[in-house]
Amino acid sequence: MPELPEVEVVRRGLERWVSGRTVAEVQVLHPRAVRRHLGGPEDFAARLRGRRTGIVRRRGKYLWLPFDDDAAAEAVLAHLGMSGQLLVQPAEAPDEKHLRIRVRFADDAGTELRFVDQRTFGGLSLHDTVPGDLEGLPDAIAHIARDPLDPAFDEAAFHTALRRRRTTIKRALLDQSLISGVGNIYADEALWRARLHYDRSTATLARPRAAELLGHVREVMTAALAVGGTSFDSLYVNVNGESGYFERSLDAYGRENEPCRRCGTAMRRRPWMNRSSFFCPRCQRPPRPAIAARPASRPAASPLPARTVS
Repeated sequence: MPELPEVEVVRRGLERWVSGRTVAEVQVLHPRAVRRHLGGPEDFAARLRGRRTGIVRRRGKYLWLPFDDDAAAEAVLAHLGMSGQLLVQPAEAPDEKHLRIRVRFADDAGTELRFVDQRTFGGLSLHDTVPGDLEGLPDAIAHIARDPLDPAFDEAAFHTALRRRRTTIKRALLDQSLISGVGNIYADEALWRARLHYDRSTATLARPRAAELLGHVREVMTAALAVGGTSFDSLYVNVNGESGYFERSLDAYGRENEPCRRCGTAMRRRPWMNRSSFFCPRCQRPPRPAIAARPASRPAASPLPARTVS
């Protein structure tokens, strides 16, 4: 699935090409694409018509489009799923094979927004926003934590929650209620940079090491953003259909049996939660298995003195 850098690349494109435009018409070409909208396809299209879009926002792997008008406090939530694409295309461009939703605008810019999704795991839906939230956060994702590139991300709270989870480091990095936007690829990359094994307990991570790991998460995501994210195939593209190329710079993910760029040891891959974890067995030493404490042996009882019979 696309992670924070890939979703942020899409957000920036939408901000440039979609924000501030008025919706003229919405066509839902596949009902599954709006399955999370309780009112159904016709209601979804009708409630968007005539609305003026605000600035596109993102939290973790989710995008949302608030409205800059006086209507109800609502926002369109977008989740790309495994293969979803939000494309800005010329109105006269041929339809994509897996086009699911088309949004036309009431202006002469000549472009429209298209949601294309081969596997239909993603979708769009309309939600109420959290009362008082300045960014118009949809209530459906109010439980999602802020991401490490968010200026409001609370490092102290992150470390405290990390120590309390009693889990392993990679599981914690992928917990979207703890820190959002990090997926399998960038977790492996950050852990390689921090020289931490994915199975190490969060309870053993002191505050300086947690801060160091968080710094590496930010570094790898910032580097990926600079080159458009990671695209292993044509499914992960920006709004213009262009792929990112950060996969050329990956140090851990996908490099099984290749030499570690730091020490030369062959990289390894291990099955992990229906995914794979890539690591260097020398730079990222696995944690030692816990040894069960044995009960202390009782000292041998001293013999009772013999009783004298008178």
